[in-house]
Amino acid sequence: MQDEERIVRRAQEGDEAAFTMLYEEHFDKVYRYMALRVRDRSEAEDLAQQVFAKAFEALGTFKWRGAPFAAWLFRIARNQVVDWQRKAGKQSTTSIENVTVLSEENIEDRVENKLALQAVVEASKHLTPAQRDVLALRFGAEMSIMETARVMGKNEGAIKALQHSAVNALRRILSQGKHEH
Repeated sequence: MQDEERIVRRAQEGDEAAFTMLYEEHFDKVYRYMALRVRDRSEAEDLAQQVFAKAFEALGTFKWRGAPFAAWLFRIARNQVVDWQRKAGKQSTTSIENVTVLSEENIEDRVENKLALQAVVEASKHLTPAQRDVLALRFGAEMSIMETARVMGKNEGAIKALQHSAVNALRRILSQGKHEH
């Protein structure tokens, strides 16, 4: 955390290499979060880029309060999603096939993962927006409970409860889907 604080301070002082380090450290997580929320690869990439453009512009306003830089960054990301949804007027219906996660896995694993992910994304349409947000932050962006709580402006207990209810709802929806086939 002290290293990150030092890097953020250098970036705030205009050190482009320091901002590049922050970008490289966090871009994949921001992108995965966006991909799970908007379900369109190119749109997710554009939105992730916009998050970093806004972060760069607002970097001078960032105050170190013990929360990781990622919490501030993901508040920007959540706002981007809300703005995007407002402009789109509806949630994206783009197929999960447009979401690719770069990996070194073999092709069978990638296909299985994509099918499983598609089932989860389809099932997540039945969740509340807060439940979808918690899952995207926790599992897409791989944020901790504490980081997710800070991003969503809730306490950790509320995040745990939301995650629990979201996972249980997904489990129920997915198990019902298996019995239908």
